Amino acid sequence: MRVVYPTDENMGYLSRRGAHFGKAKFYTIIILEDGKIVDVDVIENPGHSSGACANAVSNIMALNPDALVVSGIGGSPAAKFAEAGLDVYYDPESPTVEKSIEKLLKNELKNISGQGTCSAH
Repeated sequence: MRVVYPTDENMGYLSRRGAHFGKAKFYTIIILEDGKIVDVDVIENPGHSSGACANAVSNIMALNPDALVVSGIGGSPAAKFAEAGLDVYYDPESPTVEKSIEKLLKNELKNISGQGTCSAH
């Protein structure tokens, strides 16, 4: 399973999570197999200034994710991810990717099913 996390730094699974999925500096990709991290990759976010959140959705989908974990997301991008068939999980509390992965593996994160979590988008 390929899980993408928007992050503010390039420190693998120890990275602090980004508050805004489209404006995060990096995307940290966690590869899980049998409930364990088997690989970690970090990609610099190419940005989304000209296409707003639509470009951010395209940027993330280009990473071929199975899931995305966000600390917040607007209704429009949430709906676009749902249309693309991507599972998006909401974790407003975990400070790092590592802590959030622990919650994901324990099924403690809510799949938002195309619903936004904030009104800023």
